Amino acid sequence: MSKNVYIGTDGGATTSKVGGVWSDGSTISTKLLQSSTNSKSGPEAVVRSWVEAVSSYLAQHDLTWEQVSGVGLAVPGPFQRYGVFDHSANLPDEFTGFDVHTAYSNALAERAGRAIPLTVGNDGDMGGIAEAQHARGNDNGTVLMLAPGSGLGCAYIDRHGLALDGDTLAGMEGGHMPAALHLLGAKPYPCGCGRTWGCIEVYTCLSGLPYLLAEKLEQYPEHDLAKSTLSMKERAFSLRGLAQRGDPLATELFDFQAKALGLHLANLAMALDPRYVVIGGGLMDPEATTTAFRERYLDIVRSTAREYLWPYQRGTINIVPAALGDLSQAIGAALAALYKNRA
Repeated sequence: MSKNVYIGTDGGATTSKVGGVWSDGSTISTKLLQSSTNSKSGPEAVVRSWVEAVSSYLAQHDLTWEQVSGVGLAVPGPFQRYGVFDHSANLPDEFTGFDVHTAYSNALAERAGRAIPLTVGNDGDMGGIAEAQHARGNDNGTVLMLAPGSGLGCAYIDRHGLALDGDTLAGMEGGHMPAALHLLGAKPYPCGCGRTWGCIEVYTCLSGLPYLLAEKLEQYPEHDLAKSTLSMKERAFSLRGLAQRGDPLATELFDFQAKALGLHLANLAMALDPRYVVIGGGLMDPEATTTAFRERYLDIVRSTAREYLWPYQRGTINIVPAALGDLSQAIGAALAALYKNRA
């Protein structure tokens, strides 16, 4: 009898990826099939392209549609209800209200000649599912993932390997909790979500770096970035490279962001009490950052969080870097389909 497989589609706003796992949860391949999402062509065209990509993935690995026991889909939130897009800043307006669960289920059934169970979830949650499996191995401890990038991705993975999504699918939107501004000595900068209480995302991610840089430049009036004619956002894009070359201004900004993330980690640990915390995002990407940069950042996250953790948590919570990179969301979606099938 042929081995059953579970396929994951990572339907990102820019790039879509396909990955898969065997029925024991092991990864079929660490090489993802990637293609442009081409969201400008509309939601129906995007769904068709996902089905074609799954077919190509199966063919590449000498697999058939008969072996597919489930499919998972990782897509950007928020959702109006399960499987239905709400307005997303990263997708065209015509995706708002689109029932992606029904459309993709129908398209998969048409290609496979039978209904295939489909699990839809937030892409950050799906990435957390994959990173959790990697971080805990054969353990079943719970996992918190924090992934600062353009925004702050957050996920909490339970003992069964599934993500907490909440009753309205807004669970673990932890990036929009207020930062501990009094400990950071920071102002309550406005967030893209509309809140003005100082969302932690603004102090840990690229979205807030222009604010932080503008304030920091007051202390460095002779810095090249102070004299630049580029917009503050454009100047912020250069900071990661500068920090890795030892620039004091850039280094101080990322040290600040690491401290802010450490405080947020401790805050969430009081509510969730995880055994593992995975730090992801571009700052942990080995291809984009140096070992010294990553170690300094993680050391500050750990030492900051440790001060505010409960004493018994200090010896039990493992804070580790993410390991799967671009693989995580597609593999996490495949694992979610597998775990749902087991439930």
